[in-house]
Amino acid sequence: MKKSVRQSKIEQLISQYSIATQEELMNQLKRAGTSATQATISRDIREMQIVKSADGNGKLRYTIFKTGNKSEEARLYSTIYDVVTNITRVEFMNIIRTLPSDGNMLAAIIDDLGLKEVAGTLAGHDTIFVISPTTNVARDFNKKIDGIC
Repeated sequence: MKKSVRQSKIEQLISQYSIATQEELMNQLKRAGTSATQATISRDIREMQIVKSADGNGKLRYTIFKTGNKSEEARLYSTIYDVVTNITRVEFMNIIRTLPSDGNMLAAIIDDLGLKEVAGTLAGHDTIFVISPTTNVARDFNKKIDGIC
């Protein structure tokens, strides 16, 4: 099956059903007549910018993060403004606190941008560790984020 057809089906399924895991997505694809390996689904999730976010009932589910007409950096700034509650720098790391369920989404945006200030991220439910190459770079990143939120 063509990747574009499979990804279109994935988009349809996560819009239609509350899917929270790759296994659930694989089962829904199978029911819809499309088979894919876990590795393929994992790649599709990354390429399609699918993230987990809370639905109206607070349950985590996959959603496609749409950017609309915003530039990637504008999307970052907008998301920081909307979800960041606190940022603290410790040496060459910044600890970013977000609203519940928004840590992974914001980390995915930061990772996708490939910022020079970021060597890597580690995200959880509402906390992101942003690792910078040096203490000075971490300080600059902290000022940049703190100025937005």
